[in-house]
Amino acid sequence: MQLIWKSLCLCLAFTISASGFAERDLEIALEDPAVQAGLAQIDATEILSAQQLVQIGGIISPSGQEHERATAVAALMREIGLQDVQISSAPNVTGRIPGRSGKALVFVATLDDLSTVAEHQRAAGTPPRIEGERVVGPGTNTSLTTVALISAARALIELGFEPEHDIVFSAVAEEETGLRGMRALYAEYKDRAFAFVDVLGEGSSLSYGALGIHWWRVHAFGPAGHTLNGGLPNVNQAIGRAVDRILQIDDPQRFDDRRTRLNVAVLNSGAVFNHKPETGWFSLDIRSLDPEHIDNMERKTRDILDTVTSELGIRFEMEEVSKTPPGQIEGARESSLVENSIAISDYLGTSPSLSNAGSANLNVAIAGGTLSIAISSERGGQRGFADEWADIPVLQRTAKHVFLTAITQANAK
Repeated sequence: MQLIWKSLCLCLAFTISASGFAERDLEIALEDPAVQAGLAQIDATEILSAQQLVQIGGIISPSGQEHERATAVAALMREIGLQDVQISSAPNVTGRIPGRSGKALVFVATLDDLSTVAEHQRAAGTPPRIEGERVVGPGTNTSLTTVALISAARALIELGFEPEHDIVFSAVAEEETGLRGMRALYAEYKDRAFAFVDVLGEGSSLSYGALGIHWWRVHAFGPAGHTLNGGLPNVNQAIGRAVDRILQIDDPQRFDDRRTRLNVAVLNSGAVFNHKPETGWFSLDIRSLDPEHIDNMERKTRDILDTVTSELGIRFEMEEVSKTPPGQIEGARESSLVENSIAISDYLGTSPSLSNAGSANLNVAIAGGTLSIAISSERGGQRGFADEWADIPVLQRTAKHVFLTAITQANAK
């Protein structure tokens, strides 16, 4: 059966030319029997894709420790016939379907997982498993997007599609901890890429702008002491006073329409009941579409910390954890990339919600001035918990979205 299918794809590939795809909108592309054959090929390899998700998702890959998963993804890329497959120092994994123009359309998936996912993988001690329409096990939810890229690339290669522009498929490292992999990928492709597509799901949500996000860890330092020798100053009093005032910064209320936000989520200090701590820290999450609002909230935070220090004698230091840049591309909403992605989502059965406030790998490219979108959705459930799972139908629709985006955009002029 596989030989018959491959022969059919090859015959269809020879009946069409790359110019036949040029500047086609989705409706025209879907009328082509070769495109329908590619979509059918994605359906025909559903079980294979689920098995690959078991393999890739089962590899422990917290941010900064992605090498084993990168090696496995690179092997799959070579197996399906992608060219110039490489693993960078990040480590990012890239492979491409070569075009003629020297330009590139770049698809991006996330290679790493949350540290909590890695903990659950180690505790489970067994790989994920296929249960009906789910792949169940920690590590599967995020890896769904990487496997979707593999599935779409395999269909394009089997189709014999010869694009005008390179189609690049990349799984990038450290998305969860500062976008280090995407920064390296963008530095490599910024002079060649006319667009990036950040693949986060099937496309029920679509982002075309970037929300700025700054994460800080605010450290506090003061004298330790036993309860019996206690008294003030006390690190916890200073942390409490600072957090209370920081949460009263009014920029989020004044600029709600600009998605301006501030949050303190983590408080950490002390170890025993009968000692006051010498150190402690709290998290600070600052967000906005406007860099000046982020800068203003950070300035107000520093002023608050200085004031609390003068009141209580507790010293503070702000440690940068990560900075995700904001940005907007003029005309992005009206671009063929966005309009085409909306049409694809509609075709696949979802009417996507639109946002100019993405917060993922696409932020790096948008901040650099390159048109980028993120196609996203729920990928399953229980992400970050021991019973995490990925939805196989979502995997299939994500692959089809990538496939159709490549078909309709990789010959754009």
